[in-house]
Amino acid sequence: MPPRRAITGRSQEPRQRFAEELRKLRTGNGTSLRQLGERLGWDWSLFGKMEKGETLGSPEVVQALDQHYGTPGLLLALWELAAGDHTQFRERYRRYMALEAEAVSLWHFAVSVLPGLLQTPGYAREVLAAGGLHGKELEQQVEARMGRRELLAGDDAPPFRTILSEAVLRTPLRDPVEWRAQLDYVTELSESPAVTIQVLPLAAGVHGLVGTDVWFLRLADGRPIAYTENAYWGELVEESSRVERLQRAYDVVRDMAMSPTESRKFILRMLEEAPCEP
Repeated sequence: MPPRRAITGRSQEPRQRFAEELRKLRTGNGTSLRQLGERLGWDWSLFGKMEKGETLGSPEVVQALDQHYGTPGLLLALWELAAGDHTQFRERYRRYMALEAEAVSLWHFAVSVLPGLLQTPGYAREVLAAGGLHGKELEQQVEARMGRRELLAGDDAPPFRTILSEAVLRTPLRDPVEWRAQLDYVTELSESPAVTIQVLPLAAGVHGLVGTDVWFLRLADGRPIAYTENAYWGELVEESSRVERLQRAYDVVRDMAMSPTESRKFILRMLEEAPCEP
């Protein structure tokens, strides 16, 4: 038996529901995309992408639309639901994303790629494209990844520690401008009181996490869980003995890593050495 559709005929998926409401309001107002762009001061193509569900836009854009259509708070509320919708992520990440949003602290180790919480749009786009995404799906995943960064914003952000293998910082993007922007963003975040960044030098040699990107989340009930991943798949680890084994390996890596102060200096050196735009 096919699933019943809501009586309103509108989508129940937050992202699609938001796009549908944008289209409905604009067409009901008799305004073209170009006219909307001229009136609000944004490129009209942005509104087209928002109405197709390819991007959510920024809160500032959505607030301007709320004011334009005379729907105070409605579109912003729909935007917040869409931005927080875990179904926008690929299936294998959804349970992890739900747990990440509830975590009271996070710690992480990166083998070769920066964690999503530290990525700029340019970095995320190149990494996801290398993994085989393209077109609309690529843009949706970049948008979703940028939404994750909100976890570290605000005074109530959970403590986050990441240890970056030196290889992460020695694997640049193809675009030198985007790479400098990424290094600059990591440097900026290293000053945040909720973020601790350490660098593990290559000279540290072989260790227990040498081929494993891993996340640890501590939930509100005190229970730790782990998530390991590579470019193609990930595994949520909840069995206590396996989590403890990963934690012991992480503790060894943390002892071998540079201090946060030394690590920030190292990242600044990498930024100074990065090629500038021709």
